[in-house]
Amino acid sequence: MNFSLTEEQQILQDSAARLVGQSYPFERRQRDVSSATGFDPELWKQFADMGWLAIPFREENGGFGGEATELMLLMEEMGKGLVAVPYLATVLLFGKLVEAGTEGPLRDDLLTRLIAGQLQGSVAYMERQARYTLNDTCTRASQTPTGFRLSGEKTMAFNGPAADKLIVSARTEGGQQDEWGISLFLVDATAPGLELTSYRLMDGQRAAKVLLNDVQVKSGQLVGQENKGAALLQGVINNALPGLCAEALGLMTHLTNTTIEYTKVRKQFAVPISSFQALQHRMVDMFTACEETRSLVYRSVCSADKPDSQEHLRNLHALKVITGRRGKRVGNDAIQLHGGMGITDELDVGHYVKHLMVLNSLFGDADYHQQQLATLSLSV
Repeated sequence: MNFSLTEEQQILQDSAARLVGQSYPFERRQRDVSSATGFDPELWKQFADMGWLAIPFREENGGFGGEATELMLLMEEMGKGLVAVPYLATVLLFGKLVEAGTEGPLRDDLLTRLIAGQLQGSVAYMERQARYTLNDTCTRASQTPTGFRLSGEKTMAFNGPAADKLIVSARTEGGQQDEWGISLFLVDATAPGLELTSYRLMDGQRAAKVLLNDVQVKSGQLVGQENKGAALLQGVINNALPGLCAEALGLMTHLTNTTIEYTKVRKQFAVPISSFQALQHRMVDMFTACEETRSLVYRSVCSADKPDSQEHLRNLHALKVITGRRGKRVGNDAIQLHGGMGITDELDVGHYVKHLMVLNSLFGDADYHQQQLATLSLSV
């Protein structure tokens, strides 16, 4: 495999690293997540001006036609800087569902505004009883003469408080856990009967509980084909997983580097604690965990051109398992080697660990994906 970057990819990586390193100190991040939306609109506009919001979209839709490699490079740098922007929610989930499931003037309008940084989106599919199962959907969509009427509740919609539009999953046919019969609908955030309750996640970022009380949508607001929304949503999530884990890798890399630097200046018995062999072994383990994760990220990116292949699905499940377990180890060691100050609010270490925990539980934790990997392997 050739892991060398093209000139354009190197420019993307360098520009992202420069923005994070020079313009996004930890104090700015803390200020951003304490706001009502959980991010800085000016920073989001910078992302738009740099062309980063256009990366994953096809050129005919106004995008750059970027692939998994470009997303990996950008999101790893975002992870290193603990950047609080709704890139995953608005671009990789909402935006890619719009691109795949709508057409004509509606798609053109939504993507044009999204790429320009003028539209925020959210995807509401998580329900209390479902855990990580996309098919387990109680929210109902009943047909009306002009479209559908949505009723139900979604427990967590990332970026929900800032969203202008939401894509909501609801059951149009079938039983509660059937894959067939789930449809996706584009809903305005101000639609009558739609109630958003904002709350803060453990890493400080914003999400919303979504309550749908007979929300009326027109037939033209259907995203994708009726009854086939689960497969469309799963495909978009699978495409987002390498980028998600690249962001987690960036978090792990920062924690490892920060810990190594801290042990060089922290002294005990008049010598730096980095000179203690037991701690050196711990830091080697942290570095190794990062490299294991990086290898699986690269492997998943390399197979992303065959998104429906058994090989790629196995790579994704393995990636999520390794990212979750190695990320937990890196986070635990970073906090322990920093001592008591590792969990203080003033130091960035604890905040990196909390965001890492959120990413590791998103779209299925390590145990869930290990079970999926075993099931997939046995079915071959």
